[in-house]
Amino acid sequence: MTDGPRSASRERLVDGYFARRTIADLAADLRARRVSSRDLVGIALEEAERSQSAINAFVTIDRDGACATAAEADRELAYGVDRGVLHGVPMAVKDMIDVRGQPTTAGSRHFANRIADRDAGSVARLRRAGAIPIGKTTTHEFANGPTGDRSSTGPTRNPHALGYIAGGSSSGSAAAVAAGIVPFALGTDTGGSVRIPAACCGVVGVRPTQGAIESSGVYPLAESMDTVGVLAGAVADARAVLSALIDGFTARTEMTAVARVGWLSPQAFHPAQDSVVRSTRDLVASLVTDEVDLPGADELLHTYRVIQGREAHGVHAERLDSAPELYGSEVRARLEMGGAYTNAQLSQALSVREQVRVRAAQLLATVDFLVLPTIPFSVPALFSRRAIIGDREVDVPAGLLALTAPWSLLGLPAVSIPAADVDGVPVGLQIVGRAHAEAELLSFAAHLETQRPERG
Repeated sequence: MTDGPRSASRERLVDGYFARRTIADLAADLRARRVSSRDLVGIALEEAERSQSAINAFVTIDRDGACATAAEADRELAYGVDRGVLHGVPMAVKDMIDVRGQPTTAGSRHFANRIADRDAGSVARLRRAGAIPIGKTTTHEFANGPTGDRSSTGPTRNPHALGYIAGGSSSGSAAAVAAGIVPFALGTDTGGSVRIPAACCGVVGVRPTQGAIESSGVYPLAESMDTVGVLAGAVADARAVLSALIDGFTARTEMTAVARVGWLSPQAFHPAQDSVVRSTRDLVASLVTDEVDLPGADELLHTYRVIQGREAHGVHAERLDSAPELYGSEVRARLEMGGAYTNAQLSQALSVREQVRVRAAQLLATVDFLVLPTIPFSVPALFSRRAIIGDREVDVPAGLLALTAPWSLLGLPAVSIPAADVDGVPVGLQIVGRAHAEAELLSFAAHLETQRPERG
């Protein structure tokens, strides 16, 4: 694949303190008093500040608030108040999600001075579980782009190769985890905005079933598909966070039965790079029980564009009229294109979505999980917008969304896990499950995690 200037920087910055420490490790150290929450938060703040000029993972770093919360967490643990495995552990929050007293800029000049007066529902839940936000992470402008290199505060760079995209729109959250700045972070996912950066940055990214996580305090992109998601260094860490976010979530630790696994050819959705297909297929080859297809797969990216486009334009119509110059040109053009879809086109797209929803449910009645690459090509260089796969030129943003947007459209849970490295950068495997089957999905993901070759 040709995805831009291959002279782009390959410098890596993935050696932060939290890069190889799980939440369970941190919890054990806290309770054995080998470390304090103030220590962990101090390390996270130092890591964030040390790497900021190189990666640009953060929009805001809340040193005073995080340190004060850490001191309170230490006092609680000393007096026997234990909120669970996340108690005293630092985290980061995408700048589409409100954290009280902190800016929520949404990566936009429109919201440069917007301060949240309360926590989003997801942040409030994690605070009750004892987690400590250290700052807000960079997002593609208004979360409306899969590359993560268009924001009012500049592009996020991939910690595995600084000249390459981190993926979007939850670019800063994925980069912060990959760099070892924090053990986990919150993102949002509308068409792949957690899974795409997870794949690009070599971390775990979970999009839950539509509506499973409280959405209050999250600035919308396209409300019928928006959801809060989790980025973490390991499946067990993502599972711990989801336990705090989803009512009734069962943190199943291992598969209880042999899974039926269906391989979905990515070429049914979009042209795909041979080395990416091969590396992801290799990870699941011994487990695949069926080669499956989803009728209508080739219609889903267009269907997503119409529905997402109309919904996003509705959110922004007034600002597009009153202050169009405050948008970046790429995002403004995307919003205007969304507004140009007719009611007839929207009606047709909604009809296609319902038809494919039925087909997907029928398919998931025959297998437990669907597996395919998270993105169909290796990580592009920063600012790339065209790529060559074989002898075909493709649009980079469309390609990044091609394998993730279908499951957003259908409201299904999906997880991206690191599968291998291709061209020196990470490649993600995507696993899709039935609605509300997050526990089973993560159990299978954890099993695959043990099969992955160690990175060099």
